[in-house]
Amino acid sequence: MSTYIVESPAELLNLVGTTLGPSEPLLIEQERINQFADATGDHQWIHVDPEKAKDGPFGSTIAHGYLTLSLANWFLPQLLQVNNVSMGVNYGAESIRFPSTVPVNSTIRATGEITSAEEAKGGVKVVVRITITVEGAERPACIVDTISIFYP
Repeated sequence: MSTYIVESPAELLNLVGTTLGPSEPLLIEQERINQFADATGDHQWIHVDPEKAKDGPFGSTIAHGYLTLSLANWFLPQLLQVNNVSMGVNYGAESIRFPSTVPVNSTIRATGEITSAEEAKGGVKVVVRITITVEGAERPACIVDTISIFYP
């Protein structure tokens, strides 16, 4: 894992274009997929029925796209650490895409890029494009521009 560490939110203003990561690998097991299905009510068979899914279009169950997206929040602190803050706030996300699936028992990891940083609301608003990839896959599973505000 390679965490980019800055000592204050103001330092982010000079880091546009900086590449972050990679993160630690994360194994996506059926239990996590089932827990996400329970939390969201999305029990579609492609996610939770291994027997039916093995004969389906993906050859196994797959993680929900929104499960993969939610893991951006798990990966972000591994990619970027901002010290000397009173708080950090998830402000939103833009341009979310799911170019490929995450099959059960796949290992995923993330990289990032700081695409913008500006002063906002008494802090620094930073956009980090997080790309989540599946080990051995040709295309990323999720690309999302996360927006955070870090307050000194």
